[in-house]
Amino acid sequence: MKKLLLILELVKFEHTLFALPFAYMGAWLGAGGPPSLRSAGWILLAMVGARTAAMAFNRLADARIDAQNPRTSGRPLPSGRMSAAFGWGVWAVAVGLFFLAAYQLNTLTLVLSPVALFIIHFYSYTKRFTTASHLILGLSLAVAPIGGWIAVAGVFSATSLLLGGGVLFWVAGFDCLYACQDETFDRTHGLYSIPSRWGSSGAFWAARLFHVLAFIFFALTGWLAHLGVYYFGGLALVFFFLLVEHLIISPKDLSRLQMSFFTLNAAVSMVLFLATFLDYWR
Repeated sequence: MKKLLLILELVKFEHTLFALPFAYMGAWLGAGGPPSLRSAGWILLAMVGARTAAMAFNRLADARIDAQNPRTSGRPLPSGRMSAAFGWGVWAVAVGLFFLAAYQLNTLTLVLSPVALFIIHFYSYTKRFTTASHLILGLSLAVAPIGGWIAVAGVFSATSLLLGGGVLFWVAGFDCLYACQDETFDRTHGLYSIPSRWGSSGAFWAARLFHVLAFIFFALTGWLAHLGVYYFGGLALVFFFLLVEHLIISPKDLSRLQMSFFTLNAAVSMVLFLATFLDYWR
């Protein structure tokens, strides 16, 4: 049980709420309704495997950096509560689970699975050389709805790419805000982020732009997928959540950042999935 709790802490399992509803939303749209129980089960395992692998790799890649940052020094690897060997073991099992799930879904999912793994692993190094790291993180989560669509339909589609674009900019926006906590640390240690380059004020403006783009992409998704009143009602609620997120924190007051990050952003993905569900069942 102690090892299990360490693994869950290592990979921030609760953050799965950000991506999993979008994976199922992509699957729902790709199938034109609820996917089969078999597909839904393998999509769940693929998401758990991919996200666990990505987070374990990120923690392993950043262990030395995390050890120097007071905000992250208590994580399992830099604190010494978990060995690197155990972390690599978690990563290997997660990668195996992801490939197994991809194999069970369809040929295109399996063929593209190494590409997806490359994208979600590549993010871990981007803060070392590019301010666009927030967008790369967004791309990593955009894989979820696009992958969910492909898992049931076996093809790409414009709708899935629009939904992926919405997720990309939504994630990039809240990551800009989250990175404001490490503005001084990142600048001192030569790490790239929008806050370290343009300050917290610049990061807030970037987050506003990204979230406007996210809203546009989500709206275009609903239009192209011929979704109705429930979806666009849910989208209006998402607009409200994003507005609140930008109102309750500011460059000079990040005290409510954790509430904004965990509560409001988890609500965004859940609301859009439930709104899509209701539109198909009305």
